[in-house]
Amino acid sequence: MSARPLVQVFSHEAANTKVASVALPAVFKAPIRPDVVTSVHTSMNKNHRQAYAVSEYAGHQTSAISWGTGRAVARIPRVSGGGTHRAGQGAYGNMCRGGRMFAPTKTWRKWHRKINVNQRRFATCSALAASAIPSLVFARGHKIDGINEVPLVVANGVEALNKTKAAVAFLKLVGAYADVEKVKESRKVRTGQGKMRNRRHVQRLGPMIVYRNDNGITRAFRNIPGVELIQVDRLNLLKLAPGGHLGRFLIWTQAAFERLDALYGTGRKASALKKDYNLPQATMVNADLARLINSDEVQSAVRPVQANARRASLKKNPLKNTETLVRLNPYAQTVKRTATIFAEKRKAAKAALLAARRPGAPAPAANPKAAALKAANKAQAKKLAAASRARGVVIRA
Repeated sequence: MSARPLVQVFSHEAANTKVASVALPAVFKAPIRPDVVTSVHTSMNKNHRQAYAVSEYAGHQTSAISWGTGRAVARIPRVSGGGTHRAGQGAYGNMCRGGRMFAPTKTWRKWHRKINVNQRRFATCSALAASAIPSLVFARGHKIDGINEVPLVVANGVEALNKTKAAVAFLKLVGAYADVEKVKESRKVRTGQGKMRNRRHVQRLGPMIVYRNDNGITRAFRNIPGVELIQVDRLNLLKLAPGGHLGRFLIWTQAAFERLDALYGTGRKASALKKDYNLPQATMVNADLARLINSDEVQSAVRPVQANARRASLKKNPLKNTETLVRLNPYAQTVKRTATIFAEKRKAAKAALLAARRPGAPAPAANPKAAALKAANKAQAKKLAAASRARGVVIRA
C-alpha cells in the first residue's frame, strides 16, 4: 500500500510545475488482495454476455428411424427411403454426419453471476491501492519512466480540454505519452475466428484518466489509442484491473482525487455516499513479521531462551525398534538370537542334503541311532505277528 501523506498536483500547462498538494485518500491504504480481485473480475466479466444456442431442430430435420436388431448393424436411426446415397445413413446422433451436437446448448444457461456488493467494493479498493504502487504499475507493462510520481494528479484544467491535439500535448507534458506509443506499436491482427467477427485487431491498454466533471475531456481523449476515461463516481473494476491484473496506470484530476474520501470513507469515518460502508482494514498493519518479532519491543517482552530445555522424547515402536523391545522384554534378545542360530543350522543342513542328492556325490554317512531304532521296530513287528498267529489271526502287511 502507498503511505505518503501528501500527493503533489501538477499543472497541465507547464512541465514539472506543482500547483498544489492534496492529502492521500485513505482508499490507497486498503489491503491489496489479488485473490479477491481475480474472483470478482471473473464473475463481473460474465455479466455482459449474450445468450446463444444452436437451433432446437438442428440435426433432426430429416426422416430417420432405427432398423432395430437382427440386421447386424448399429441401432442408430437411419435415413428412410432409397435411390440415393443418403438413404440408410445414420442420423440424429452426435457421432453421425449431419447429426446434432452432444448436449445442444440452450439459452437458459446460467450466464450471469451475482456478486456481493461488499466484495465488489473490496476489489475496487484493492485495485485503487495497487494503482498507487509504481512496482505493480511497472509489472503490468505500463511505461511510466517519464512521469513525476505515482499516483499522478493533475490540475482540474485538464477537464476543459476538447481537442485531441491538446490532449496529446498534455500527455507528452506529463510524460505519459510513452505508454500511448507502446499501445500503437502493439496493434496487430487477432489470432483466431474473432478476426472475422468485427474484432479484427487487438492492442495493449494505455493510461486511464479519472475525472470529476466532463467539460470536454471525453471528446479530447476519445480518439487516442489505448487511453480510456472514467468518471470518478463510476469506477469499474473491469477498467481498474483489466484481466484481473492489478496495477493500471491512472491519471487523476484534482477534483476526482479529492472525491475519493467521500466515496469510500477514511477508515475512521464511514463513506458519505455509500450507506454504512467502511473501508476494508488490513489484518496486519505491518506485514513484515520477521521485523516485528525481532524488534526491541517484542524481544524485551518475551521470556529468554531456556538453555537446558528438556524436550519430550520420541515414543518408539517396540515392534520396529529392537532397543526399545529389549528394554521392555530382556528375554526377547535371547529369543531372537536362538531363532537366528536355528535358522543358520537349518540352512546348513539343507545345503548338505542338496549336496548329497547331486549325482556323483558320496553317500551320506549312516546314523547309528537311526539304525538301532529301525532294528528295534522290526523286532517289535515280528513279535506282534507271532502272537497274532498263535491266536489264529493272520496279519498281512
